[in-house]
Amino acid sequence: MPVRSRPVAVLDLVALSRGLLGERTPRLAAFAARHGAIREIVPPLPAVTCTVQSSMLTGSRPDRHGAVGNGWFDRELGEVLLWRQSNRLVHGEKVWETARRLDPSATCANLCFWYAMAGTHDVSLTPRPVYAADGRKLPDCWTRPADLRDRLQGRLGRFPLFDFWGPRAGIASSRWIAEAAKEVWLSHRPTLSLVYLPHLDYDLQRYGPDDPRVDRTLAEIDEVAGDLIDYFEGQGVRVLVLSEYGIVPVEAPIAINRALRRGGWLEVRREEGGREMLDVAASAAFAVVDHQVAHVYLSESGRAERDRVAGELRSLDGVDQVLEGAALEAVGLDHSRSGDLVAVARPDRWFEWGHWLEESKAPDFARCVEIFRKTGFDPCELFLDPKLPFPRVAVAWRLLRKALGQRVLMDLVPLDGSIVGGSHGRSDLPPPHRPLLFGDLPSSETAPIAATAVRDVILDAMFGSDRPEA
Repeated sequence: MPVRSRPVAVLDLVALSRGLLGERTPRLAAFAARHGAIREIVPPLPAVTCTVQSSMLTGSRPDRHGAVGNGWFDRELGEVLLWRQSNRLVHGEKVWETARRLDPSATCANLCFWYAMAGTHDVSLTPRPVYAADGRKLPDCWTRPADLRDRLQGRLGRFPLFDFWGPRAGIASSRWIAEAAKEVWLSHRPTLSLVYLPHLDYDLQRYGPDDPRVDRTLAEIDEVAGDLIDYFEGQGVRVLVLSEYGIVPVEAPIAINRALRRGGWLEVRREEGGREMLDVAASAAFAVVDHQVAHVYLSESGRAERDRVAGELRSLDGVDQVLEGAALEAVGLDHSRSGDLVAVARPDRWFEWGHWLEESKAPDFARCVEIFRKTGFDPCELFLDPKLPFPRVAVAWRLLRKALGQRVLMDLVPLDGSIVGGSHGRSDLPPPHRPLLFGDLPSSETAPIAATAVRDVILDAMFGSDRPEA
């Protein structure tokens, strides 16, 4: 028999951890103290955005929902697919679909949680730049309903894409999304609002969680999140705050693809101008890197040398584990999208994507913010290259040339990964760096909670703990 749901807002404050919640975040700390229970979340492996969010929203592990990382190698297409946006890539019933089954009147607004397109949400908002034929990348967003885009941008200004990712990434994007959440509440009154606020992710990766520059970052997100919490509670909406992962300090990257190249397994294709592109069709082994986890894909010839490849990976400085077979099944990564081998970095290291042995032969997009063409996540995109003599002048000159209609390469990103201060991806985190769940929880339980159990917490908040079996 249908039951009635109540409105709930889930605020995803990416990278907020136990050690960061306190004096530097007074409004969030006061909100947590007012409601009592604070629970640590145990994320899946890899503890990265797409995997953790999918686990929370489906209640299942990556071997069921299929989001084995922020991207993977599609063996049929022969292409690396990173940061795709279709919700149909995530298998299983999502929390809003379960809520709708219990209460047909229940609705959901997805406000920048990933996989927001082609889903069954009632309202959706996600970054979606326009790639013009002349090479320009224009800030924009995709919404459902379509006219929501015009209403939001008319009220809030153009979606701040370059503040959402890249060297300029900062509080402006989280503030815009928070204001959009208020607008969506006023116009659609969703039963479940999923609101993604990424601000902490930027400086914690740039500088590491222990850097004093993070104090300002915490104050900024505390203001934005605190204001949004007050707004929702003033509207009678129950608020839950969570984070996907914690960021730990790191010392240096692991050049996994260069090691596979030196071992004779990774092949490159030389292009005009001497640039080298990873040739996935010819490679016996290559890695799709994702922060502290790397999926290593083997061709048929590579599988014949699996033990040698695995041995080489285990010998790399900074590699903690190489998972295969039963070990992949144990951690929930036994899926067709996963690598044949999965390498896990030590807590103080992370994997970089590059395959070239000389910087002059790196692909032209290596120095650009180019999240779809690289064979893995590149945190260097958060920086302007410190080797540029006058970086602001370099940016302004390129932007001026673009404005004049010229095709210009925005090659401003460093190639030196030692500049990165923080990373994430491991699921076994020390207490100060563990992600959190707190707020108007339906239970006073304080024990750690698996990310897969967050789905039931959300449903309990919407329907009460005595809800019918979902």
